[in-house]
This record gives sequence, C-alpha cells and structure tokens, in this order.
Amino acid sequence: MLRLLSLLLVLTISTQALAQKKKATVADPKKYAASITQEDLSKHLYIVAGAEMEGRETATEGQRKAAAYIENHFKSLGLKPGNNGSYQQYYPVYKDEIAGSSITVNGKSFDMNTDFSPLANWNNTASQYFSEAVFVGHGIVDKEINDYAGQNVTGKLVFILDGSPSGYKPSAQGFRSPASWYGKLQTARNKGAAAVVMVANGFPRKAPSEPTMHVELYKSELYPNSYFISEQVAKSILGDAFAQLKEAGKSKSLPAQIFRSNVKLVFEKKTTEVSSSNVLGYVEGSDKSDEWLIITAHYDHLGKRGDVIYYGADDDGSGTVGVLEIAEAFAKAKADGKGPRRNILFMTVSGEEKGLWGSEYYGDHPTVPLDKTTADLNIDMIGRVDTERKTGDTLNYVYVVGDDKLSSDLKPISEGVNKKYINMTLDYKFNDPKDPNRIYYRSDHYNFANKGVPIIFYYDGMLLSDYHKPTDTPDKIYYPLLTKRAQLVFYTAWEMANRDEKLKRDIPLNQE
Repeated sequence: MLRLLSLLLVLTISTQALAQKKKATVADPKKYAASITQEDLSKHLYIVAGAEMEGRETATEGQRKAAAYIENHFKSLGLKPGNNGSYQQYYPVYKDEIAGSSITVNGKSFDMNTDFSPLANWNNTASQYFSEAVFVGHGIVDKEINDYAGQNVTGKLVFILDGSPSGYKPSAQGFRSPASWYGKLQTARNKGAAAVVMVANGFPRKAPSEPTMHVELYKSELYPNSYFISEQVAKSILGDAFAQLKEAGKSKSLPAQIFRSNVKLVFEKKTTEVSSSNVLGYVEGSDKSDEWLIITAHYDHLGKRGDVIYYGADDDGSGTVGVLEIAEAFAKAKADGKGPRRNILFMTVSGEEKGLWGSEYYGDHPTVPLDKTTADLNIDMIGRVDTERKTGDTLNYVYVVGDDKLSSDLKPISEGVNKKYINMTLDYKFNDPKDPNRIYYRSDHYNFANKGVPIIFYYDGMLLSDYHKPTDTPDKIYYPLLTKRAQLVFYTAWEMANRDEKLKRDIPLNQE
C-alpha cells in the first residue's frame, strides 16, 4: 500500500509540474508588459544618457560606467550571468596615436595639420621615398569611368583629386560610393598602390583630440599609407599642371599620367591595447532550455569632443533602456512561475558606432550556441520620430527591418503579435533592398543574420534632426511611444520564447 501511495504521489507531483510548464506557455503577458513604464524608462535613460556617462564612447571610462550600471541592473533582477559566470564579455581594442608625420616634396617640408593630415587608422609606421607620382584624376573606377586606365600603379604613389566630375552618378551612395574618400582608398588598395595622397579642403586643420581606435591588429592585407593634402602640397607635386587639371576635372574624367617629383612620406604611430565589453544576462527557460532567444541593443555612443558630450539618448540609449525594462518584465514573470520556455539572453553591446565591433565579436565568440538561437530582436533607436515621415500617425509607428529574411515565421509572428496587443503601424520603408541608407546592414542584428540567426530590427528612423549630435538628449524622447515600442518587442519576444517550435531558417541570406 505504501508503495502504491508513493507511486501515486510521484505521479501527482509530475502531473502538477507538467501542468505548471503548460501553464507558462499560455499565461497572459499583459501584466508583465504593463511593468514596462514611461517612468522606469525615463529613470534609466536620464542615467544612461546622463553627463556622468560622458557619451559612452567605446573603450572609455564613460562606457565602463554604463556597462557597470547595466550589469548591476541585471544582477538586481536575478538574471544569470551570460558569459560563463560573468556578466561582461570583453574584447580587445587598439588605440593609435600619431607619434610624428611629415611630407617633403623636392626638398621642401610641409607640416602636419597645416598642410596635410595622415589617415592614422589606416597607416602604418613607415618612411617612403618616391621619385614619381601617378596622377589618376579623381581616383574613380565605376561603370563607365576608369581613372586608372592605362597605368599600373602597383607599388607606386597615387595622386587623387578631390570630388568627382559634374554629371557623374555613382553606383552606390554614401560611404560606399566609389567617389567617397573611402571608396577611392579602397580602389587604390585594390590597384596595388603603395601610398596615396588625396587633395582636400579645410587646411589648416586642428590636430585630432583623441586617438583613433580599431579592433584588427593583425591583417591579411594592409592599406596603402594615405594622406589628405592641401593644394599647396598638390602644386609642389604636380607643378603648374595642378591648376589646369583641377579645372578640367570639374567637368570630365581625366587620363592617368606620371609626374616626376621626389616625394618623401614619413608616418610613425604608437599603438596601445585597451578593451571594451558586451553586457549579458539571461532568464532561464523551462522545458526548452536548450534553446535561446536573444534581445540586443548597443549602449555605446560617440563620447566627447573636447568638453562637448554627445549624449546618445535615442542612439541608442532608448534601445538600451528598452532591453533593461524588457528583461525586468521577463524576470517578474519568472518569479511568478510564468517564465519563458526558452532561455532569453539580454545583451547590450558596445562598439556599434565604431563598426558593429561588439556584436561582431559576439558572433565570432558566442556564449550560447547560434544554431540553438531561435532569433535576435535588435533595438536601435526607438524613442523619437522620423522628421521625414509625412504620412500616417507619426506617434504610433515603428520601422521594422528584416522580418522577411531568413525565416518565413518572422513576419506572421511580428504582425500577429502587433495586431493582438499593440496595433501600431509597422512601417517597412527601410526594409526595401533598394534603401539607399542600407539600414539592414548598419546595426548589430546584421552580425546575427550573417551567422544565419533570424532577426527583427526595430528603429524610429531619426536620421536627421539630432542624429549624432550633442543635442540627442533624454528630454527630447517621446516616452509614451518609447514605452509602446518596448512593449511590442516584449510581446514579440514572449511569443518567440514560448512557441512550440524554434523558428524555421528557410530563406537564404542575401549577403552583399
């Protein structure tokens, strides 16, 4: 009889446990979504985007203070550390400081910042001596233009004019345009140039106030040492021909040609290693704890320029505090016995403004299996409105990017959750593959998508107004809209964390 009673007791407890797990999947999330409040978001944001954080530039004291604040919040919620017992995942950052640089043309010396400025983050310590310079017009290779035609510049000094000919329509816009300084430098590297001088305006210039940073100490291929030069230096290299070529180049592409001139380029820098970090904490799942959902935002910004602080309240203080509040909502559900079925990793990353450094490092050094990660929900700027958005309710929308990529499950979940709980306009303007802003490739979600993890990116479109300006401050955030957008991400995460199946990965990644 005792055996029978014991067996019945075990069966009863097991049934109750299964029922509890079943209950967690059907719990009403509205109570927990309601814990994401304007007051709490504002409280966090006035700290994260406050003067004490000094703009949170990667690998600075301000960024470290912000990381500590986020870590302490995760600890206070009872989140478990997301990196093998630690709440922070550190990665190396290298700072380059110019120790000295000079340009000498036919025996005449020119001064750094007065007559030229080196590209410190591209250049390596070297003294180079050239007896000639190859003039390649505007240095553009694109569609019908080839400014390098007829010249082999391998191992040579390349001379490039500023701008582009009138009427030229580049095949890409912005930074990736073949006519941008970056595009011209890429072309020169691909052509094998040993060094590049590019004519530029704005001399004399102020000396850089801060060292440049990068994360790649060892490279498979080096860029040519490159310098922006004043017209005075340009005249010394090309002689009287410079003025004629500059004028002719305004209206047409010019043929490449060689100019005899003795040019000495000297550059020396000092490199020191520092570090930055991602901050990670997670809520443990129940019956699907071998799978993960990740919610991300970047907490870094632009730091200070002299005494001027770039606060970064919207970019991306808004996303960061959204993650803090969403984490708190799930922690409360967990404490009530209604936690998620899957683990949820809450991660704020640094280095986004430098080139998606933190998320790229995580993608290469994941703390949880990427093949067991159902999705990444990334939040980057959700506290303001797009001043260029002229249609629809500007106080009841969010731009959604990526929900039609990688998984056919994403869009139905996203739209279904929104219709059920929030009912705001999901605007797909920036999801267009022809979007000239290339938003899909410009925030941390892309480093998850690039590894095959389905993503949804939430964004307010504030590209003008106070974007990347010191005036991006907490008082300009529209907190009711920030709250509503954060709740939308919470509801979407709730559905993804509790559904029976992990999201399908049935759409190939379109890599560019």
